[in-house]
Amino acid sequence: MLTDPIADLLTRIRNGGRARHVSVSMADSRMRREIARVLKESGFIQDYASDRDPKKPTLTIQLRYHVGRRSGIPIIEQIERVSRPGRRVYVGHSEIPQVRSGLGIAILSTSKGVMTDVQAREASVGGEVLARVW
Repeated sequence: MLTDPIADLLTRIRNGGRARHVSVSMADSRMRREIARVLKESGFIQDYASDRDPKKPTLTIQLRYHVGRRSGIPIIEQIERVSRPGRRVYVGHSEIPQVRSGLGIAILSTSKGVMTDVQAREASVGGEVLARVW
């Protein structure tokens, strides 16, 4: 049993990138799928797929790497959990953090779903800051 499945997702992505894996797999959940959707829309991962096997649903995330001069270096330089089970971090729409002067994203869980910091500012909603990615 995992006490923090979001931290597990982020750790698998971080470790997979450092080990130069093409993809990483984990148990599927709606929150993990939503975080993967946000990462794909922001261009940090190649793609994600959900295997809806009734016995053991699996989420597979295809990682993305630089091409050219920086070939083989993961697109995600840093990915870190902000809000944890022991210390939840909530912000209002006027307090949403900006990551690396806009070069990165903060992933928020809001009343309107999981979204990036930019989308949350545009929608004027606050929520729980799940992670920062750059």
